[in-house]
Amino acid sequence: MAGCTPRGGILDVTKRFAKILGCSLLALTTAPVAAHAATTLEQVQERGEVNCQVGRPEAGTFMLSPDGVWYGRDVAVCRAVAAAVFGDPERVAFQVVAGGGRFTSLANGESDLMVRAATNTLTRETQLGLDFTTVNFYDGQGFMVPADSGVTSALELDGATVCMDPGTTGVANVADFTSRANITIAPLMIADRLVRLETYLKGGCDAITTDRSGLASDRASFPDPSEHVILPETISKEPLGAFVRQGDPQWRNIVTWVVHAMVTAEELGLTSENIEEKRENPDSTDQARFMGLEGDLNIGLGLSPEWAYNVIKYVGNYDEVYELYMGDGPEGGPAGMGIPRAGSLNANYRDGGLIYAPPFN
Repeated sequence: MAGCTPRGGILDVTKRFAKILGCSLLALTTAPVAAHAATTLEQVQERGEVNCQVGRPEAGTFMLSPDGVWYGRDVAVCRAVAAAVFGDPERVAFQVVAGGGRFTSLANGESDLMVRAATNTLTRETQLGLDFTTVNFYDGQGFMVPADSGVTSALELDGATVCMDPGTTGVANVADFTSRANITIAPLMIADRLVRLETYLKGGCDAITTDRSGLASDRASFPDPSEHVILPETISKEPLGAFVRQGDPQWRNIVTWVVHAMVTAEELGLTSENIEEKRENPDSTDQARFMGLEGDLNIGLGLSPEWAYNVIKYVGNYDEVYELYMGDGPEGGPAGMGIPRAGSLNANYRDGGLIYAPPFN
């Protein structure tokens, strides 16, 4: 840069410093500015849809209708995020990824979020470049056996061969359980869920293990569910929910608060059936604020004022989603999983459960 190198043998220190500083500032103002890295929300808006990772069809959580439409408990979260961002629950691209590659696919940017019955653990949040959002279902690992085996407790599985998925927390859970119970179990690792179920049904293993809701889903898919029994023991804690990539707090907040919105709507008495009416005539300032009629709760998320309203209008509140897919199912529609919410960890906190959302203010 011409003229920016002080000349002469002895210069006044103050003048010299001022000249160097001026040249430095000039260099800063003329240097190229680094391009803005698009946030996940900006990428999603530019793309026009949310890339949401699910697993292979599994009753209750992520299912595929005969005409190719995805539905289920975890699918509802994907659709709720799309409703919040676009006002349209259909703007989702569902991605089916094998269990072994699910975290890599999310971390490398192929997916915007992963909602597939994934457990929050210390390792997953601190070593994989991922962030957990919030729990949408509390589960726990169990065992299922043929009813004619005579086994009534997991403590009776000493010496048994157990089919399990090698890519999950279940492997360590079984090791911890057998250590505590002082029994020995021979694990049969099969990554493919359908192959694992087929192996179990053909007698290739004495029992099968996964989350209890997953066992209920598997049993419901069998030719005769009554021929199989889920044992009473729950051997682990499995807080399930959506994961996102680390480094984008706005997107993490969006996914987290979409789930919180579904829980809050239940507490406020807002459903997919009544929310349009309540928007015209809210019962309280709480409802008005939730629906974007008052306040500015959308600003920090970068969404429209009616984002939470759209989540409930198009997807429903937490209880509606639970009953559709984990409960008894819709009237006149496909049966749900038949897992009662009352008395479980998935009951609302007012009813003795753990489902709870922070204040919407």
